[in-house]
Amino acid sequence: MNLSSLKPAEGSTKTRKRVGRGPGSGLGGTSTRGHKGAKSRSGYKNKIGFEGGQMPIQRRLPKYGFKNINRVEYKAVNLSVLQSLAESKNLSKITVNDLIEAGFVSSSQLVKILGNGTLTSKIDVEANAFSKSAIAAIEAVGGTVVKL
Repeated sequence: MNLSSLKPAEGSTKTRKRVGRGPGSGLGGTSTRGHKGAKSRSGYKNKIGFEGGQMPIQRRLPKYGFKNINRVEYKAVNLSVLQSLAESKNLSKITVNDLIEAGFVSSSQLVKILGNGTLTSKIDVEANAFSKSAIAAIEAVGGTVVKL
């Protein structure tokens, strides 16, 4: 085997379609563009959303919904996550920085603690927001809640 004997795999390459090279090729005449209309002409460029003169869908349908510019998005962290983090790292106080280091949230996200799961150890928790059930569960085992 040498470099001059290398070939592509059987069926992996196809010959280029040469359109507009006379009737003998089978691809002359209209050059696979069909008859008449804007798409058959040279220089045709379709505009985004153009539907052949029919009223485009973005103009037929009304505007829908709105984006609340005052919305505050939180990354949800459940009590079960706090419990596993406290057990694995032997923590009695969990802050947002601990959650960032553990990889549960990124540094740009706000954190909200939710009440899913059970909490068995006494933990002091610092976060941006808490659900009522999370506050009740943390305080039931003797922990404290600090909102940032």
